[in-house]
Amino acid sequence: MSKGLAQIMKQAQMMQQKMARLQEEAAQKTAEATAGGGAVSAVVNGKNQIVTLTIKKEAVDPEDVEMLQDLVVAAVNEALAKVQADVAEQMGKITGGSNIPGIL
Repeated sequence: MSKGLAQIMKQAQMMQQKMARLQEEAAQKTAEATAGGGAVSAVVNGKNQIVTLTIKKEAVDPEDVEMLQDLVVAAVNEALAKVQADVAEQMGKITGGSNIPGIL
């Protein structure tokens, strides 16, 4: 094996270790978003899981369930976008901005 190929393989192994660490850290990251002036609040983690969902009593109107559904969707989607942006930023630091499909 040439010296250059060995160096490339070593760098790839180091990047793989950093990526594994990032995946573990992503699970610990959280982001929060609200909708409806704080009527609905969602916290998600870096694994795209909802950690908490809070709905204020005054947001629950049996005559307008659709509005509550929209608020929940908006809060969750915004929180997911925040945490994904944070994870992507950390990923960019490891990959030097290269987009490597299937990493996270």
